[in-house]
Amino acid sequence: MRLVPGNRITLLTNGIEYFPALLHEIDAATSDVRIETYIFDDDPTGNRVIDALMRAAQRGVAVKLLLDGFGSRVFPKAQIARMRDAGVTVLFYRPDLFSLRRNRLRRMHRKIALIDGRVGFVGGINIIDDFSEIQTGFPRYDYCVKVEGPLLADIYHAVYRLWRGVAWQHLRRRLVSDIPRPISRGPVGDMVAAFVVRDNVRHRHDIENMYLEGIGIARREIVIASAYFLPGWRFRHAIKEAARRGVRVVLLLQGWSDHPILKHATRAFYESMLDSGIEIYEYTKSEMHAKVAVVDLRWAAVGSSNLDPFSLLLSREANVAVFDEGLALKLRASLEMALKEGATPIPRMLWKHRPLPVRLLNWFGYGVARVAIGIMGVQENWLHK
Repeated sequence: MRLVPGNRITLLTNGIEYFPALLHEIDAATSDVRIETYIFDDDPTGNRVIDALMRAAQRGVAVKLLLDGFGSRVFPKAQIARMRDAGVTVLFYRPDLFSLRRNRLRRMHRKIALIDGRVGFVGGINIIDDFSEIQTGFPRYDYCVKVEGPLLADIYHAVYRLWRGVAWQHLRRRLVSDIPRPISRGPVGDMVAAFVVRDNVRHRHDIENMYLEGIGIARREIVIASAYFLPGWRFRHAIKEAARRGVRVVLLLQGWSDHPILKHATRAFYESMLDSGIEIYEYTKSEMHAKVAVVDLRWAAVGSSNLDPFSLLLSREANVAVFDEGLALKLRASLEMALKEGATPIPRMLWKHRPLPVRLLNWFGYGVARVAIGIMGVQENWLHK
């Protein structure tokens, strides 16, 4: 990780905090707006963002939107046409969904917004309403950070680089000549932070290594919230080892999942983790989409990367690691509230004596996950026990 001092970083919880902040900054933009997102939904929240992007483009702001070809595959063509007519440049990352090539599984899962070189947003929140497809009456649970300061230079560099690569693939030479804007490196705060990406070239293991470094330095407590949790052997060994040396390790995972096979595969690991002293909670209040961690109230990570094979081995992801006690304390307090008010603990002894059909279903999910990971072409020991 490249640590950058002099930043001001603000934690935002759920869309109820994120979208008003994002819309405010887009409406204040004077020269440049760039957004990358996996899902852009055609709902009231998505339409407010569309309208803000169109207003910015119509007043002369350069607006560039990069959508993932799978995550935003149902985004209406009419909305794309409206934005392009207003001056918004829209590109899709890997739009050819039906190719049989294995690299089509590599998606652009990042959620980043950048405005005028003065402010950025990085996190796990797609452009979708908090209550979309949620039946419980409570909002989708997620986080992002608002970034101001020198760290923006690293974020802009990654966003420009991906945009140019996608433009080449689309043979849009006019867009390839896009010149990175200068970012002021003057400090605006006292927070030290790092922008950490995962790609399939130079940064294949950077996010996983970020987590492993944080787990390795932990002395008191590790709290991890991950919507999809199926990490490799190295990660599982690291958190078990931390628990054995007396560190409290807490996992907050999804109780409800839109991928039931993955959920059962994850549950196949519960017994060994509980036996190691790791606490496991399942969030049941609504859909949990968070991908965050706090270590010793000193180190916090917020981003788009789940702890599963798709995020850690295939997708383009982006996280921010922040070394600041105040932000870590705020995130820890928010996670504690989620644990108390929206999560169910998994008792070790009751889990060990769960019915045989449930055990078989968990191991069936594990078997399917192994086959799927093999098809991806990744290392055999990813799910090694």
